[in-house]
Amino acid sequence: MRRKNRIPPTPLPQREGVDPVRVRLPADGGWPTVREYLVGRLSGAADGEVDAMFAAGEVVGADGRAVAGDAAYVPGLYVWFHRELPYEVPVPFPMTVVHRDEHIVVADKPHFLATTPRGSHVTQTALARLRRELGIPGLGAAHRLDRLTAGLVLFLVRPAERGAYQSLFGERRVRKEYEAIAPYDPSLGLPRTVRSRIVKERGVLAAYEVEGEPNAVSQVELVEREGALGRYRLTPTTGQTHQLRVHMNTLGVPILGDPLYPVVTAAVPAGDFRRPLQLLARSLEFTDPVTGVEHRFRSTRTLGAWSSYREWAGQ
Repeated sequence: MRRKNRIPPTPLPQREGVDPVRVRLPADGGWPTVREYLVGRLSGAADGEVDAMFAAGEVVGADGRAVAGDAAYVPGLYVWFHRELPYEVPVPFPMTVVHRDEHIVVADKPHFLATTPRGSHVTQTALARLRRELGIPGLGAAHRLDRLTAGLVLFLVRPAERGAYQSLFGERRVRKEYEAIAPYDPSLGLPRTVRSRIVKERGVLAAYEVEGEPNAVSQVELVEREGALGRYRLTPTTGQTHQLRVHMNTLGVPILGDPLYPVVTAAVPAGDFRRPLQLLARSLEFTDPVTGVEHRFRSTRTLGAWSSYREWAGQ
């Protein structure tokens, strides 16, 4: 049996709650030096960025020692380094920790804050912020919540326990309840269960429905109505990307503030925190796979369009 390659522990500390980049040199590479490989690998890097990292001794091996730019290429070698962190507009909303113990952290995430570093959102993420504020460098996310969606997110303190908690979501043993504000349609019969097949292509902003075996199931209920608006309870039993947003749009009542459904609009400029998506991960319930404790968490956030529509809409 082929032995699985063991990844050495990182020799570099985090910066601003962000892990260093880890690169393993491919076994089939033909580059003469480590530098030449990284120049090709980091094709989006600014001119001179790779050379500057080598000159400053910021590219290191598993022993923590600096790797020279002219070091010979060794297939399978691991190297670590930090990319220059670009400026990000701070998300000016607080994030509340609703529960913390030796195994898990549950945070109440605000709108506009990404869950984990990805793309242009790196330091302005819930994970990076919690690592800094709580002093838990090994903290990881058990699942993700859309950047535009507010509410409860489960984080894991011990990396060795990550699989046990992530299996809760994979095996659908977590009950999640959402709240949304959307138009009220008197002809829409509710409650109802929406089932469809949703596809999300990499690089395409909006997901869409196709024919085929359903992979997305959502229960939709009207909690109350006020004028032309409704407050809805959404209970997904699957976890497809944008599932609730797609299903509400399919029903003809797209969630207020959604920049993708029913129509993909221009990208929201950095720092524009007006009219947040009116979708909130309201509650999270599960049996702790490590301690056996029955957890029930509830967000105390309110959706602005319901409490004051004119203020939310900027009127």
